[in-house]
Amino acid sequence: MTRNADRFRERIDTGLGNMNGQNILLEQSLRRKENEQPVATQPLALWKRALDIGLILLFLPGLLIVGTVVALIVKFGSRGPVLFRQKRVGYKGAQFTCFKFRTMQVNAETVSHRNHTEQLIRSQAPMVKLDAQSDPRLIPFGTVLRATGLDELPQLLNVLRGEMSIVGPRPCIPYEYELYEPWQRDRFNAVPGITGLWQVSGKNRTTFNEMIRFDIDYSERMSLWLDVMIILKTLPALWVQCQDTRAKRKESSPTRANLAKSIQFNNL
Repeated sequence: MTRNADRFRERIDTGLGNMNGQNILLEQSLRRKENEQPVATQPLALWKRALDIGLILLFLPGLLIVGTVVALIVKFGSRGPVLFRQKRVGYKGAQFTCFKFRTMQVNAETVSHRNHTEQLIRSQAPMVKLDAQSDPRLIPFGTVLRATGLDELPQLLNVLRGEMSIVGPRPCIPYEYELYEPWQRDRFNAVPGITGLWQVSGKNRTTFNEMIRFDIDYSERMSLWLDVMIILKTLPALWVQCQDTRAKRKESSPTRANLAKSIQFNNL
């Protein structure tokens, strides 16, 4: 009787152990699902999708020529892949893989960019890019490609995939998203874009909070007319951005005249 009772208890303990193991596995599975990022599958408005596809088809020949030239610059300018893939945060906080032409050296450090971004978010300083001045991480002509926005041409693939639109807030990097306050995340109520209201409203001359307000304003007023207006203003805005970048680079490096005076003074 004692042996039978012990065997019965063993069976009960084994059964409970299996149930507990199943419960643990179930809990772990649920936690994994909670931590998984949502997929950016939000459909665009019909007019917005039609505008995106129509513009790509209209300018496709020119885009192919310019894209080929940029790809050759990247290919022969440094070792490594032509395209750069990076996780970005888009509509409603969903993550997706964003494409760009690579403008940085392979395995370039990212700590400086992360610290610079955090400083911009926490301060009221203008949103000047870290590479607006001399940046050794950039490949040859990398500054020009970034200032003109040509490095972002591959994001048209994201547009075709429905992950982005031509007009919308810029998608941010996940570690930037973690620094956002709850109200600032309202900028993700619109599908991210290549150009947007912030880009044509001062961009590098604005603060982080001003950028957020521009993007929230766009998400609330989004319309066909607003998108067309932003697209028409994009090229002039890029010209201003190039001029600002050029001015910053001049400020960061001494002119030949100043250098000559310094040499002459030291030789006295």
